[in-house]
Amino acid sequence: MSTRIAFLKGHGTENDFVIVPDADNVIDLPPATVAVLCDRRAGIGGDGLLHVVRSAAHPEAKGMAAEAEWFMDYRNADGSIAEMCGNGVRVFARYLQRAGHVAEGDLRVATRGGVKSVHIAKEGDVTVGMGKALLPEGEVTVRVEERSWPARNVNMGNPHAVAFVDDLGHAGNLLAAPPVSPASVYPDGVNVEFVVDRGPRHVALRVHERGSGETRSCGTGACAVAVAAARRDGADPAVTGTPVTYTVDVPGGRLVITERADGEIEMTGPAVIVAEGEIDTEWLESAAS
Repeated sequence: MSTRIAFLKGHGTENDFVIVPDADNVIDLPPATVAVLCDRRAGIGGDGLLHVVRSAAHPEAKGMAAEAEWFMDYRNADGSIAEMCGNGVRVFARYLQRAGHVAEGDLRVATRGGVKSVHIAKEGDVTVGMGKALLPEGEVTVRVEERSWPARNVNMGNPHAVAFVDDLGHAGNLLAAPPVSPASVYPDGVNVEFVVDRGPRHVALRVHERGSGETRSCGTGACAVAVAAARRDGADPAVTGTPVTYTVDVPGGRLVITERADGEIEMTGPAVIVAEGEIDTEWLESAAS
């Protein structure tokens, strides 16, 4: 490590991230180091960390380098690795724009969930092509204390359990992961969304993200919720040939999710860089030891 590591802080609908630019993939970021950086009292603070690496320089992304120059090496706040983060991709793209690596318009970003198409609009919002949702068969149940609900199993490159409830307060404090059964459905854990209706094709959610706890927003979760709501409401663009759009309110703002007739899902929302600075590696090594 050098004596200083550059970092930025950004958020998408208040789902916030520590951003570590590292084009050549030379910075070692073991789980303990990531957890320290994401600590809200002893570190910089964030729901996760965006490690910005050129695809060609990362062993997990070399195969995608011909399609996408940049790889989002995403980590949860506890240091664990995640396949995808929808809000993270938007903030990742905003960083690339700020750093002069890309301009307004279209780009592609490599993730562990595949290569994602991104559009940076002139008015500021960022749209991410989130891929297609998978809807595994089988019943899933989510429980909070004495209450339980059937949940829809939706996979957006990462796993989700979507439960429709009467009141978002029924989700409890979401400090711990809500029990989901059967546990065998999600061997690596699951993101759990609790959803209420706000109006026609308009819902609101609270979410527990695996490895991070309750967050102010979850992009893949908003997509999973929109798909689950559409199917509940009898809408399937693959059948009707007509795209369907849901407005999804999250505690940190609002996202707009569109499922196209070909099954591709697009998520549009804000992405903001709020600060940048340097990390003292002597402190970091001590804190992570």
